[in-house]
Parts: sequence; structure tokens; C-alpha cells
Amino acid sequence: MKVAPTRRDFLRYAATAAGLGCAPALAASSLEPLRYVDVTRPSGLRFVHYTGAFGKCYLPETMGSGCAFIDYNNDGLPDIFLVQSMHFPGRPGPRVTSRLYRNNGNGAFTDVSARSGLDVEMYGLGAAVGDYDNDGWDDVYVTGLGESKLFHNNHDGTFTDVTRRAGVNNTGFGTSAAWFDYDRDGLLDLFVCNYVKWSEKTDIFCSLDGRHKTYCTPEAYPGETCRLFHNLGQGRFEDVTGKAGIYDPTGKNLGVAIIDYNGDGWPDIAVSNDTQPSKLYRNNRNGTFTEVGVQAGIAFSEDGIARGAMGIDAADFDDSGRFSLLEGNFSNQMLGLYHNEGSGDFIDIAPSTTVGRTSLLSLSFGLFFFDYDLDGLQDFFVANGHISPDIHAVQPQVTYRELPLVYHNNGHDRFHSVGRELGFTQKLVGRGAAYADTGNRGRQDILLTTNGGPAHLYENAGDSGNHSLRIRTVGTNSNRDGIGALIRVHTPSGMSEQTVHSGSSYCSQSELTLTFGMAREDQADHVEISWPSGHQDVLKSLRAGFTYTVQEGGRILSTKPFRS
Repeated sequence: MKVAPTRRDFLRYAATAAGLGCAPALAASSLEPLRYVDVTRPSGLRFVHYTGAFGKCYLPETMGSGCAFIDYNNDGLPDIFLVQSMHFPGRPGPRVTSRLYRNNGNGAFTDVSARSGLDVEMYGLGAAVGDYDNDGWDDVYVTGLGESKLFHNNHDGTFTDVTRRAGVNNTGFGTSAAWFDYDRDGLLDLFVCNYVKWSEKTDIFCSLDGRHKTYCTPEAYPGETCRLFHNLGQGRFEDVTGKAGIYDPTGKNLGVAIIDYNGDGWPDIAVSNDTQPSKLYRNNRNGTFTEVGVQAGIAFSEDGIARGAMGIDAADFDDSGRFSLLEGNFSNQMLGLYHNEGSGDFIDIAPSTTVGRTSLLSLSFGLFFFDYDLDGLQDFFVANGHISPDIHAVQPQVTYRELPLVYHNNGHDRFHSVGRELGFTQKLVGRGAAYADTGNRGRQDILLTTNGGPAHLYENAGDSGNHSLRIRTVGTNSNRDGIGALIRVHTPSGMSEQTVHSGSSYCSQSELTLTFGMAREDQADHVEISWPSGHQDVLKSLRAGFTYTVQEGGRILSTKPFRS
């Protein structure tokens, strides 16, 4: 059935055409084509991931590490945390640690790792940001091989390792993690993914020719269960993995997205699994979850195969009022774009769209929904890179280094690959990926990590002529960060919604402040905020061009104009 274009469709077409340099008379001559510019060097980021590889082809060497945006000093600017791995025990290697870079507010960052207390040697993989004790300062949980650590923010630019005291030690192969309030008691709980049971002692010899060792697939190793830690208050947690219904030792878990897929106001959990069925844990509203991945249609590909799934994210990409899922998969498996049908079921629409065809050869790790051109629809970014340096010799059509992908949302479930046009022309071994507005300009920049290589920061440059507003939430009865708050922005041309969330992507954390593209509209008629506590606020006539800090109860604590 042909759908008649709406006013919003028209506005988006004009804005998108202008951004890509193909607009008719509607495009203003002063607008610059949208593009992403690699500003890593001028920004001062000097981070190189260290795998610890020494010729043994150990599985963890291929997994890279993630990244996070965290406003650790509460100055309103997102700072950068980059997770580092290390040499294997008993093996020689340099002392390398995770790095914290302070945002100076002028496009540059300063390495403040040495003083921060975050420069700890560990085989790190992922990070999740959240204010677990509601003191107004964001803390960070770092996952890793054999150990994970919770760092409490001391309010003075330093962090303290409180893992043992808090009771959140994870001794598995920790990957992605997410903070969320699953029982809606106002305290952030913690979900941690674990990959497989691996150690140097249990390492398996895998080979393609019977003589030379290669990296094993995860199928060679037993799985691990995810962990759920319930926040008891007073800085203490309880491991409730078993009694909450999360325990599953068959999982090979790499990504987690918190999603209220059935719209009942309670957060559910989607977990991407590598060579095992992906999981969807439905929140039973009584402290327990029921796994419904198969019934919901996200466990397998459309041909019934458990794919090699890495990163995962959730968004309402079609403004339907329902949150769908995006999942990154192994090469020759294409992305999974699971559309929420509204009846508790999902349908993977990637095979029937250009998303499937253009992502088929990519091995996708970090990914996320975002609105790069501010037209009001959620686009998405994908970081790609293979695990085998010599894969081209075995599969000539597949490469080790791969291009990042960006898909523009054209509406009506149609997406168009625009990565090259936006400037992503360098092949990388991509792993973690996150977004933030690093300069309070009303548009989102991208941070990307590579396996055994440098991190990259890409600035959203150019000007589509579209408008936006940004909202930072401060909970009172809800958790202080407002994680889990559902925000709907209504303009004359339509409605868009997002949820304040931790986790998603792969081993990475995007900023908690939300950016809403508004196309050509310069004001929101009203903004609805549904808080995790159940309280609802309605804010009227919010102008574009500002970052609003909103406290639960409807009070606007600050209104900060964008930088030009």
C-alpha cells in the first residue's frame, strides 16, 4: 500500500537533500554538506589499544575494548574514558592502563588518568556509566577478563575502587554492562554480560591447516551466564542472577540493551549472543524475568540460525511508539534489524531492505541509533572489523579492516547507506563505539575504538539547517541520572521519543543527555517525561537550540544555549 507523504516527510526530504548536497531551491546556499571529520589528533587523544598478543592466538586478543562518555566533573561537558587491556600474566609487556580525558570545552581533551585513580592495570573490555548511589556524580563499572571493577566518583576528579565493598565483582569474561532500575525502587541495578569460559590453561588449539594455530570460534568453549546485581542501597549490591531468572550458562553474551519492548513501563533486557540464540528477558514486575527470545523472534536469523551477534541497541526508529532492536553480526550474516510489531513480536526487516545487502560482508561490533542530521528520525552507525588478520586469504571478499557504516533513515522502514558520503572512508578494525555532543553544538560526535590500534574521535561537521534540543534528566524519586526515563518531544510535524539509557552498542557507553532532532521546527509544542518512578511531567514550548536540565517534578534547573 502506498503511503501518502506527511508534512514531516516533506520537511525531512528537504533537510536531508540539503545535507547531502542534492537539494532543490529549498536548500540555503550557506549550508555546508554534512560530514564527519576525524579530529583525534587535534583533540589530544593519544590512545592505542594493547591486545597483549605474543603469537599464541588467544581468544581475548580479538575482542578489543570499549569506550565511554562520562561527565565525571559535572561541568556539563562529556569527558572520554577509554578501556585498555594488558599483557597476559607472566608475559612481558608494557604497563598500559585505561585513560580518562577531560573535555576542555574548546575541542581539546587533557589526559587526567594519572590523578583519576582509573589508571589500573587489568585486561579491560567494557564500561558502563551510572550514579549508583544517587550522590549526583557518575560512577563507572569496568568489565574485563577475570575481573571487573566498580569505581566510585569521589567528587574531586578522582575515583576509588569499591568492587569488593559493593559486592559486584564479576570473575568471568566480562564484556558489555548496563545500569538500570529493574524494580523501580529509585536505585540503579547492574547487568553484566559474560562471554565464554576461557583461560590460558584451558586454551584450545584451533587450526585451518592442522599446523598453524588460529583464533578459535566461541563454539570451542563453554558459555557463561550474565550477572544481575540488585542495588540494596548504602553502596551495597546482591547477586540475584539465579532468583531473578537470569542464570543461563549456555550464553556467550557480548551486548546488552535495556528496552521496554512491550510498553508496560518496566525495563526488559535484550542480550546479543555469539553463536548462541540471542535473549530477551521480559520483566515480570516482581523482581524476576522470563526469557522470551524465541517467542519474540529475536533469537535466530530468519533462516533459524543462531548468528555471531556482537553489539545491540534499541530505538523507536519509525516513530511508532514501540522500541525495535538493531544487532551486529558476523561477516556473511548481515545486520539484524528487528522491527517491533507491537504484539510482543519482532520481525527482522534487514533481509528485505538495503541494510541486509550492504552489511552482508561486514563483521559488526559497536553500533547505535542516533539522529546525525537532526531530521527527527533515528539513523544508525556501525563499527566493523574482522577478528582474523588473514581472513582475506580464506575469503577474498572479506577484509580484516572494514569501513564503518552509517545508515540514514528515510522513513517508512527504509534506510540508505551514507557512510562514504559522510567521510567514513578509512578501513579500521572497529570494536567499541559511542556518541556524544562533545561541544554543546546540538549534534552528536562519534567515538570509535579499534582492536590493537588507536581510538578515533569524529566531529559532526557541516550544517543541515535542522534544529535540535537536548535534555538531561535529574531524578528525585527516580534514580539521580533519570536512567529509564522515556522522553517524547512533540512538534507541529510529529513526535519522536527516546529513553535515557546506559549500555547498548558493544562494551561502550554513550552520553546520558539526549539529543532530539526537530528538522525545520524551532520549538517543541510540549515535551513529556515519564520517569521510572511513575511520575510524569509535561513541559511546554521548549525552544530549539538549548540543552535543558530537567528535574523530576517538572522544574528546569538550567537552560544552556548551544555554541554556534
